[in-house]
Amino acid sequence: MAEIVVDVEIRAPPGTVWKIISDVDNEPTYWKGTKSVRNISRQENTIRREITIAFRDQKCMQDVILYPEEKIEAVFTDGIIKGTKTVSMEQRGGDGGDGSVLLRTVWDVKMTGMMGMFTGMLKGHIRNGTEMAMQSIKEAAEKSV
Repeated sequence: MAEIVVDVEIRAPPGTVWKIISDVDNEPTYWKGTKSVRNISRQENTIRREITIAFRDQKCMQDVILYPEEKIEAVFTDGIIKGTKTVSMEQRGGDGGDGSVLLRTVWDVKMTGMMGMFTGMLKGHIRNGTEMAMQSIKEAAEKSV
């Protein structure tokens, strides 16, 4: 398994950050490794969806669970990637929702089947894409304050 952890501090209220990251249908705007999203079902805070990733336009199935103003857990259930991507937020400083937010993304994934030998190569691409996504989210959140 490849574990990747990327943090960014965002100077914006938690509600502002949550509004951006919880709009999971808009994920391709920030996460360039996700080319498209097609929702299959939604039940309370869980979304079953098919995503197309940038790596060879492969399709993966995910169960995305939203824990309001805390974290989003995407579980890769079928396709070329198995494992999880968790985006969590922690309020830093300030009372009443001001201050800043520590946004953390943790990947714990591997490529399946014959592609498993490329998991190490994939790790660098995921890290770079995650760093770019987190920076884009930071810029959008801080610009809206």
